[in-house]
Amino acid sequence: MLDALSDKFNDVFRKLSGRGRITEDNVAEALREVKTALLDADVHHNVVKHFIDHVMDKARGTDVLKSLKPSEQLIKIVYDELVTLMGPVDSHIMYVQPGPTILMMCGLQGSGKTTTCGKLAAYLKKRGKNVMLSACDLQRPAAVKQLQTLAEQVEAEVTTGGGSVHFYGEEEKCAEYGKAIGVAVQVARRSFEAAKKTGCDVLILDTAGRLHVNDELMGELRQVNQSLNPHQIYLVIDAMTGQDAVNSAKAFNEQLELDGVILSKTDSDTRGGAALSVKHVTGKPIKFVGVGEKIDALEEFHAERMASRILGMGDVVSLVEKAQAEISQEEAEKLQEKMAAGKMTMDDFLKQLRTIRRMGSMKSLLGMLPGIGSQLKNIDIDDGQLNRTEAIIQSMTPKERKNVDLLNNSRRKRISQGSGTQLNDVSQLVKGFELVSNMTKQMSSMSGLQKLRAMKGGPGSMGAPGSFSGGGGGMTSAQRMKKKKQDRKKKSR
Repeated sequence: MLDALSDKFNDVFRKLSGRGRITEDNVAEALREVKTALLDADVHHNVVKHFIDHVMDKARGTDVLKSLKPSEQLIKIVYDELVTLMGPVDSHIMYVQPGPTILMMCGLQGSGKTTTCGKLAAYLKKRGKNVMLSACDLQRPAAVKQLQTLAEQVEAEVTTGGGSVHFYGEEEKCAEYGKAIGVAVQVARRSFEAAKKTGCDVLILDTAGRLHVNDELMGELRQVNQSLNPHQIYLVIDAMTGQDAVNSAKAFNEQLELDGVILSKTDSDTRGGAALSVKHVTGKPIKFVGVGEKIDALEEFHAERMASRILGMGDVVSLVEKAQAEISQEEAEKLQEKMAAGKMTMDDFLKQLRTIRRMGSMKSLLGMLPGIGSQLKNIDIDDGQLNRTEAIIQSMTPKERKNVDLLNNSRRKRISQGSGTQLNDVSQLVKGFELVSNMTKQMSSMSGLQKLRAMKGGPGSMGAPGSFSGGGGGMTSAQRMKKKKQDRKKKSR
């Protein structure tokens, strides 16, 4: 998401940083390019005008032109304005006591609303909440079945409230649309009673999507809202629809008084207009973003982190949070001790590999590192390589995983055949594993100064074979050979 916009911002700031000094005309020219980039990203025209005017005013008012690094000053101003445009955001959900806390989900048809209900349930389950999903979407065929499938994945309960519920457009056709509305309200009420009886902390109402916004179709949502008075109402909008999503959000807010927006499908090739526009146009913040197809691919929205990504600064905080969510402190310490003692096994390596895969694609993880994302835009990173690596390790016997020294040529051939890979793939994995094991063991025995030298590739670095041998003086084997030849020449003279 926002790759094209990020590239444009980076191009503009690169041009500015290449100048010895910056004039007001230079800044105005740069902001014209930024304006074009924002409009191309389908950002609402009122938002673009507001953004450009504020940046220009602050650029004049903070002596950017007189500063030692004016381009960096301007980047800071743009960053602050982006944060203001999208925030502030508090993604925490306020829970009521006694429960259940009622969360009502609404949105246009095809926005990913039902899938988002399942993701939100998974998010809440991770935080120790007992969740029930209410299938109030009785118009779209298979909507109830889809919600049931999602609920099974997160071990949440899904209900239609019990009783004689008829599914409009599915099990039984209703003669009148008004009857369908009445059924949806009935389902919502019964679900609420069921949630109270079972002691659920949170009840999520999955309402029917609409093809477009009009008063007749909004009637069902208004009745459900009046009947249950939900504590939070979230609108799910598709990030790929740009300004259309913002316009629909404005219309929904006029009818229901939204509490926030959940932006779905942000992992797709989207221009980013919705993310930058929705808060300014509707006054409602983006609470969560869907970042993938998996059930746990829902993240809290942080304006600061999104602004950093747009400006190519990465998002190290989110990367650390992903790692902390998958790796406990105790596990990290145990692995560190093993690596320091040179006792890391292929089983340990496989465990870490699976942890990385749960965190997301390699491209998305590397893209969170400052300055890396823009370098990866045209590079195809094959996550299938992780599958092949896992297959190779699983084709090893327990003894071989524990001690890679057992892997002679015969064993490697067997492993390559068992994993459906080439013999060279197995050899490369073993070689890489041994290299990492040796490096970490050597690093653990070094002093702080030696580690610094090693990382910089200086004397005593681990980048060359034999660097740690006692008589080498920090020289590589090639350097020692050259010195021996020079010594022999001196003696012959």
